[in-house]
Amino acid sequence: MIQYKKIKQISPELTLSYYNQIPVLELNHPHLGEAKVALQGAQLLSWKPKSEQQDILWLSPIEPFLLGQAIRGGIPICYPWFGATKKPIHGTARLALWKLSHFDIDIEHARIELVLLDQQHIVEAKVVMLFSEKCELIFTHYGKQAAQAAFHTYFHVGNIEQVEITHLPTVCFNAVTQQQEQEQVSSSRRITQHTDCIYTLETPTNYILDHQFNRQIEVTHQNATETVLWNPWHSVMSAMQEQDYQNMLCLETARIYQLLHFGESIHVTLARKKSN
Repeated sequence: MIQYKKIKQISPELTLSYYNQIPVLELNHPHLGEAKVALQGAQLLSWKPKSEQQDILWLSPIEPFLLGQAIRGGIPICYPWFGATKKPIHGTARLALWKLSHFDIDIEHARIELVLLDQQHIVEAKVVMLFSEKCELIFTHYGKQAAQAAFHTYFHVGNIEQVEITHLPTVCFNAVTQQQEQEQVSSSRRITQHTDCIYTLETPTNYILDHQFNRQIEVTHQNATETVLWNPWHSVMSAMQEQDYQNMLCLETARIYQLLHFGESIHVTLARKKSN
């Protein structure tokens, strides 16, 4: 059960609250809609554009919101490494508390900037979130060492069996089977089993066609080199219920094999499109 506590009204549209142990920025804009950002991990938890019935992002309904524990859902930032090659899995940034450094809100746009400080209080990374009719996230690396980074985006879908992901490359590395050889796959994918495919990015834009929600989500990757398609299916995952896989999928924007150097960024844009 989530204990909710309002802490501060930062502006008419922006509030700081606590969800159990996690500080969360809540954007409630009369023209743009709603968004929620956890200061732990600079993690966008929710984006619900105005007049949209369903959230674009998926967040675990049993998320405990405990400080120092990775949040399941929204858009976790994997940094400065991706995967389980080191501990904690997917890096330290998503467990750290980020600082709100700037915000700017007007009738047509909202901009939120958060920074990650190192032990010397020097900016190690920055995330800019832009909300209009679209949602844009820009991550910039300022660390001394080259690093991996990814937006591990969880999308909310009506029923995984009625979802199609299009404009994918036709070759991927299958991380489930750990095939050393890359396998041929369709550029239009339906998920019917545990899926963890790493693609070398060929085209900047993918589409998630959700027939139950009657919507298309356009996902545009900029300055990324890989995208990852993931759904755990029946695999047991922390902070997920047995059937949660039916209502989510991850389509990630990543720099895995080509590292980010000082001042380099990756950028993802989400846009709601009308289904034909």
